[in-house]
Amino acid sequence: MLVVLGGLPGVGKTTIARELARRMACVYLRIDSIEQAIRDCGVNDSRLDVGGYTVSYAIAADNLRLGQVVIADSVNPLAVTRDAWADVARGAQAKILEAEIVCSDSAEHQLRIEPRSADIPASRLPNWRDVLAYEYHPWARERVVIDTAHQNVERSVEAVLEAIRNEKKSRIFPWDAKTAKT
Repeated sequence: MLVVLGGLPGVGKTTIARELARRMACVYLRIDSIEQAIRDCGVNDSRLDVGGYTVSYAIAADNLRLGQVVIADSVNPLAVTRDAWADVARGAQAKILEAEIVCSDSAEHQLRIEPRSADIPASRLPNWRDVLAYEYHPWARERVVIDTAHQNVERSVEAVLEAIRNEKKSRIFPWDAKTAKT
């Protein structure tokens, strides 16, 4: 199964993804880490975003084909990135669970952004103005939505785990659902 966590910076994606990966002992892909590694190699242009996601898709596909659960932690801001993750799962014949992590309280979200310090050497975290200006398109398909505004990490992780358990019970792959209903 591919578990894709998306959402704006500072909503809690990485905290949730790390705890999920720890509990499930699965593969954890953090786009921020991959993109910083690419920057460290001297790539600092428009290819960076595409490169980080493309590398992640390949690593996810390899691990899904091995039967591993993969947790993907990224902003995942556009339909094209969301579709690409679905294509990765489809190509590996794996199930996919997409979760959008949000913080519906903008004051709380800003409080999370401002004091953060980078945990990836040499990386720069976005400030609140950067987050407000981020190109982030609304989701146009079914996904699990986890609002971290007024719930702790434990509750957020449990909500994702429950969605994973429900998805695992399903015998239908998301792309087979239309066929299965006819």
